[in-house]
Amino acid sequence: MTAPDHTTRAHSFNTAAAQYAAHRPSYPPALLDAVEELSGRSLRGARVADIGAGTGKATGLLLARGSDVIAVEPGYGMAAELRRAHPDVPLVRGDGNHLPLATASVDLLTYAQSWHWTDPSRSIPEARRVLRPGGAIALWWNVSPADVPWIAEAGARRAAHFGLDVKADERLGTHAGVADPEDRLGLTARTLRWTRHVPLDTHLANLGSHSMFLIDTEERRAAYFAEEREHLLRVFPDGVIEETYDVDLLVARTEA
Repeated sequence: MTAPDHTTRAHSFNTAAAQYAAHRPSYPPALLDAVEELSGRSLRGARVADIGAGTGKATGLLLARGSDVIAVEPGYGMAAELRRAHPDVPLVRGDGNHLPLATASVDLLTYAQSWHWTDPSRSIPEARRVLRPGGAIALWWNVSPADVPWIAEAGARRAAHFGLDVKADERLGTHAGVADPEDRLGLTARTLRWTRHVPLDTHLANLGSHSMFLIDTEERRAAYFAEEREHLLRVFPDGVIEETYDVDLLVARTEA
């Protein structure tokens, strides 16, 4: 299978925004603890711009920590879901390469599952422009760890389905050397493991909300998920899936 166009994959989420909102995992409380620790500042009262905010999963967690949040999201479908979930949060349409924010206007920029959709040659200067002195940038991703046997086996099945290195694709951008190839930010890395237990249908809907499946054909998707259901019921006969994630977190501070 030929690797699909990056832009096509990015735009695919708008057609499945409700599915994304309902079934994608959130993030553990320890993540925001780590953001505070590595950024050297409290989230309470901080002016935070959540870039590529999607349906607002990270936005909601930041609000719960007492942050003053503005959401930036380019996609019409994702933005509509965010508005439904957080009607009082200021929302502007834009992306990380062209931030619709004033210079030196925010304390923290967050990119939850979104930095890899940006071009670091443009998104890094933009991040520096809008951050206040002493501000910080935090990038993070939920990634399925390959050291969990059933997850490794499921990853191999996806790789065979798409004819691509799905695991390498999934972790694209989650390491400092890729996220910031010229080391202009001085990112500090941390990984946090967490789990959630969900019904099989939720797990499959979560998987189906990823861009590679969204741009696949309906026939291929249906065949894949029918087979995947059978595989997973052998591992989890009660139909409750233990999803394990590593949150790959990268944080950098600006000079005060």
